[in-house]
Amino acid sequence: GNAPPGVDPEAFSWFQAVDADRSGYISVKELKQALVNSNWSTFNDETCLLMINMFDKTRSGRIDVYGFSALLRFIQQWKNLFQQYDRDQSGSISFNELQQAFSQMGYNLSPQFSQLLLARYAQRSSNPSIQLDRFIQICMQLQSTTDAFREKDMGLVGNVRLSYEDFLTMVVTRMM
Repeated sequence: GNAPPGVDPEAFSWFQAVDADRSGYISVKELKQALVNSNWSTFNDETCLLMINMFDKTRSGRIDVYGFSALLRFIQQWKNLFQQYDRDQSGSISFNELQQAFSQMGYNLSPQFSQLLLARYAQRSSNPSIQLDRFIQICMQLQSTTDAFREKDMGLVGNVRLSYEDFLTMVVTRMM
């Protein structure tokens, strides 16, 4: 069949290939099997779930062809940004590249914080680096928590006072 109106024909044919059970929807499992990093590892479950939730307008845990088409555009934008920050074209982002990326995105984060992210999200190696899927996940979570922080930081002073439950509410509504 032909692509529905507003859906890129390439996205439509990829949707049909990814929709393994022919349900007309893409699940987290199907999405995970369709997306790979530069080292041929599949995208991790957390990133796939975050992206499905972002484009799942019905809150069913899956996306239709329109959501999938929008998701592919979203991933391509992140991939372009990722490649811009991957200065040595290694297919992954090193500590220094991550620091530069944060700075260029307007985040004033310490080297210790970038090191913490590498420890949490990079594959274990002597020279840890971040793959595309984890880069998308980190940036989505950073943007979301920054938005939540800014809602509380009305004067844009960089500090807020909040109760423990307010903090937990911010985390649960933005991250889970």
